Amino acid sequence: MSKMIFVNLPVTDLGASTRFYEALGATRNPHFSNENAACMMLTDTIGVMILTHDYYRNFTQRPIADAKATSQMLLAVTVGERAEVDRVLEAASAKGGRADPNPAQDHGSMFSRSVEDPDGHVWEIFWMDPAAVPGDSSTVDA
Repeated sequence: MSKMIFVNLPVTDLGASTRFYEALGATRNPHFSNENAACMMLTDTIGVMILTHDYYRNFTQRPIADAKATSQMLLAVTVGERAEVDRVLEAASAKGGRADPNPAQDHGSMFSRSVEDPDGHVWEIFWMDPAAVPGDSSTVDA
């Protein structure tokens, strides 16, 4: 079985956040969703669990940070073509996101813009030109 990753994010309005993540390209998995949480799958192996604040508190004793005031992480998701960066960003912005909280990055073979979800979590939408990646492009060295 392939490893999976689930990013868990606290949200204030589950419905608004669900619409935002659908616009970002995620699909809601009803088997792991209820009135407290929604499992939003970006791929078969990458999911975003959006959890109401009350439910999120079941998993941590730490205070929930205000993502609009602080930055703990930047999340990034790739798209298949350069023009799709703008399309995804516009769709996510129309569903409650805030476009370009950080400046766009254009490095020729890589282009990205960012969008903030309704709770302030920042997602970078980016495209990389596969022809610019030397050797096997299925892995990236960190």
